Amino acid sequence: MAPLNAAARPILFAGLGSIGRRHLGNLVALDGPPPLLYRTGKGQAGILEGTYPTVYDLDEALAQGPEAVVVSNPTALHIDTALAAARTGCHLLLEKPISHTREGVDELVREVESRGLTVLVGFQFRFHPTLRQVNHWLRDGAIGRIVSAQVHWGEYLPNWHPDEDHRLGYSARADLGGGVIHTLSHPLDYLRMLLLDAEGGGTVTQVSAMTTQQGNLGIEVEDAASVTLRFSEGAVAHVYLDYIQRPPSHTLRLVGSTGRIDWDNATGAARLYRADRGTWSDVPPPHGFVRNRLFLEEMRHFLACLNGTELPRCSLMDGVRALDIALAAYKSAETGSVEALG
Repeated sequence: MAPLNAAARPILFAGLGSIGRRHLGNLVALDGPPPLLYRTGKGQAGILEGTYPTVYDLDEALAQGPEAVVVSNPTALHIDTALAAARTGCHLLLEKPISHTREGVDELVREVESRGLTVLVGFQFRFHPTLRQVNHWLRDGAIGRIVSAQVHWGEYLPNWHPDEDHRLGYSARADLGGGVIHTLSHPLDYLRMLLLDAEGGGTVTQVSAMTTQQGNLGIEVEDAASVTLRFSEGAVAHVYLDYIQRPPSHTLRLVGSTGRIDWDNATGAARLYRADRGTWSDVPPPHGFVRNRLFLEEMRHFLACLNGTELPRCSLMDGVRALDIALAAYKSAETGSVEALG
């Protein structure tokens, strides 16, 4: 394939599973740069055959001169793909988690920093409108000093993609970086976002965890986990995750010295209780809100970052911190220890 016109530098998509196809659709909906697809086989992405320029070798794809690469292949392949892209000067939309090990992560950080590249990590809950409202409340000290946080998130894995064998997907395979802690790692990021901005928030300093595998799903990774975090200013957080629960549930509760905040992903609503007033304030999601809005706003933000008009809302170092928490949780679950984070 001949190199593409430099005046219309494409965005390369490396990984066209459900999240890669979602990002692709949103790029097109936003009338963004032309997409270029890197494929290693047909799979579900076969429906795109002939729709966009397609390359079957990563080096050849990068030789087309893309401005950026959307890294949305299985978790275990993220770092190798991101490193290859960064070495050719490509900016990155790097899906979460950034990896399942620390191998190559520091090298990627150095490559990105030395080349001045933009990296947005794909923790899409940072774009949830009512979680952003929660962030505003915390930043304004609406519930005083943070005492604790509780996240409960369970979803039945076979229902994620009913037309696929759940045992073959990356979420279920250790060799591809699966497991419930890695796959549902969003709270490890958004708790950092929320509590770092809150009074008495701070950074995660200790992690302890237990995992289990009792859901009869026929998978080789943990299907439930209980993770406890301690923050530097004293707050504690409990994160429960599973692949089992029906119906699904994803909720957050924040307890402060002068009130409480509840958030429910199912309704999209956030609630604030102020103890001094004895009243609740309810904030629903915007009218017509749908889940894809998170990803659409994420892609819009990424394009704005490429244009230099915005800075990444979730940086590469944010992704590294979330990975470190996840890896500490796995180590704690294996050894029974409380893991310290620097």
